[in-house]
Amino acid sequence: MSELYPWLLPLWQEWQSNLQADRFSNAALLIAQEGMGSEQLVEHFSRAVMCQNYPAEACGFCHGCQLMESNSHPDYHIIKPEKEGKSITVEQIRQCNRIAQESSQLSGMRLFVIEPAEAMNESAANALLKTLEEPSATCLFLLVTHRASALLPTITSRCQQWSLSTPETQVITQWLSKAAQKNVPEYAAHLNNNAPLATLDFINQDKVSQYLAIESQLIAHCQNQADVTKLAKELASHPAESLHWLWYLLTDAQKVHFGLTQPFFTPGAAKLAKVMEYRKLYSQTQALAKLVEQFRLHSGLNAELLILDWLFNFNGETCS
Repeated sequence: MSELYPWLLPLWQEWQSNLQADRFSNAALLIAQEGMGSEQLVEHFSRAVMCQNYPAEACGFCHGCQLMESNSHPDYHIIKPEKEGKSITVEQIRQCNRIAQESSQLSGMRLFVIEPAEAMNESAANALLKTLEEPSATCLFLLVTHRASALLPTITSRCQQWSLSTPETQVITQWLSKAAQKNVPEYAAHLNNNAPLATLDFINQDKVSQYLAIESQLIAHCQNQADVTKLAKELASHPAESLHWLWYLLTDAQKVHFGLTQPFFTPGAAKLAKVMEYRKLYSQTQALAKLVEQFRLHSGLNAELLILDWLFNFNGETCS
């Protein structure tokens, strides 16, 4: 089993303490943004719970640990969408509920990991409610979510909630410099919500240069010096990512207007603040947030056309 990432250790130690004191709820919810390596935390937890020397830490030698190593433990169940991007169905949860009512095959704990929990459709979530409300003493449910707001309040209220905190930018940058074996600009972590693994991917795929090119083009566009159609086409090629980057650029530029600066701010924030007044920055940021949500909720939209419309709204008396 791989060593835990350093930013996972505080929460893991808290979990261990609760397991040892028998304070860990039979229904728990882990809230962790993508790119934090929460899978590693879930793996450590699962192996500890399935260990026959439970609780605290997997011994690695008992029959339970050997079964976990071979991915064949009969009391360990992962419930996830059958295909990426699909829902967790009500039938999957009903099957989970049936197993939860049966006896443990190895006379120990039974563990159900539901990930991502927000993938449950409404019928599936409702089917899980009663089981979460009255779980068996030897049953543990661990729900993992990247978007807690997408869960039914009735689900979250029945779970002991744990949040995986993002580490400080400097901590990530130091870790990344070792992992990537190169200097990592602080704004790289900033652009990735301070999620270390997402930032490492950003560095390894040379997305730094992609971001800098987009940043430069947007600022040039605000000075009427860029090919707006070309920029719209580039942004539309990967809208979820590129628009997310621009949201950080725009919000950083707004902070600059108030005299705030941080070493991890996007490099073009100060320049953008010079060429665009605060009110326009604010309104365009609000419009961008709505646009991102549109793309998230609806597939098949003409991304290039919608982004082009948003870009045109930058030009006017507020741009120099």
